[in-house]
Amino acid sequence: MKDDLLKLLSDLIEIYSPYFHEEKVMDFAYSWLKERNIPVQYHRYSENKVTNFNGTNIIGRIKGSKKGPRIFLNGHLDTVTISQGWTKDPLKATVEGDKLFGLGALDMKGGCAALMVALDLFMKNVKDFRGEIIYSLVSDEEGPYGLGTDALILDGFTEGIDMSLILEPSSGFADVGFPCICLGARGGYNYTINLYGKASHASNPELGIDAITDGAKLICELNNAELIEDPKLGKGSIAIIEFKGGGAACSIADKASITVFRHVVRGETKEYLIKEVEEAAKRANIASKYEVVFRQAPHEEIDGFKPYTVDEDNEYVNALQEIIKKVTGEYGKIEYFSSIGDFNHLGTRTNAPAILFGPYGMNYHSPDEWVSIDSLIKTCQVVYEFLRNLLEI
Repeated sequence: MKDDLLKLLSDLIEIYSPYFHEEKVMDFAYSWLKERNIPVQYHRYSENKVTNFNGTNIIGRIKGSKKGPRIFLNGHLDTVTISQGWTKDPLKATVEGDKLFGLGALDMKGGCAALMVALDLFMKNVKDFRGEIIYSLVSDEEGPYGLGTDALILDGFTEGIDMSLILEPSSGFADVGFPCICLGARGGYNYTINLYGKASHASNPELGIDAITDGAKLICELNNAELIEDPKLGKGSIAIIEFKGGGAACSIADKASITVFRHVVRGETKEYLIKEVEEAAKRANIASKYEVVFRQAPHEEIDGFKPYTVDEDNEYVNALQEIIKKVTGEYGKIEYFSSIGDFNHLGTRTNAPAILFGPYGMNYHSPDEWVSIDSLIKTCQVVYEFLRNLLEI
């Protein structure tokens, strides 16, 4: 299993697949699964409102002989683009001790390789089982909307599932030792505050309303906002990701804009964020008029990423924990991810618990990304044993 797993991950890393450019890696995954007689099909989708993107997912259904749980396995084969600063070849798997370096090694071609090899082991060793395994290797998780998993939900592939197991690197995300499971995540919204002041000659600034100065005051007060503290997810965060403004030459700025990425916890809805801006504007005592505009989205369900949690006593959490202990000798540490991903869509739109479990490593979205080989092998073993324990007759 180890050799198959590392060979597969190495092959996946060699295929450059930044989001919106995943066709080649999807073809490779399709062929790999088909050659091993694992049920597989392409799932094509289009988004024509915002991105004009035509995407491809890999999806498969493995049905048992009797009724039982419907388990949804999810991973993404896209990566971010190659960043500056790599000291290794980002498109070649490089092994140093327990570390395997390469773009996507941790986030999350490693998890996808573990998923694929676990399915191969299941097909070879389990002759009769109940329920159904639905697995997905999606595109555009790293993009702005998570279009691949969104399309699977819209097209009904997640209907009636009992749980989702997402092979994201939970230990790496939480930066805690393997094993670790994440039972939820913060959400997030991107919005812009447009400010409208009044132009005046720069020699007479008192005759105008300076939108830039008002914007600066508003930023300061936004950063002083009192955030909700969630017992599981902690607090959200406010990040100013762009501030710009201006007007005519030698004139007071009559317009400015502030773009915010706001990580949220439960209770912090779009309406809450609008009120948060209103209260900050009052404290700042700005004279400019303003409006809050959330980013355009393909449809309402993905105008942001909603936060969620899974009950620690959920039956599938308990079942997974027992297998983790069997394979690793200890229960998985329970954490909650601080950012966003496809798991937010699955955790809030499918009426089923969405659990993250995957390997340890470091430098995701950064130079010299690596995954722990030992934790990757054990991730694959856990997935295989979990499916077998849950479904085998």
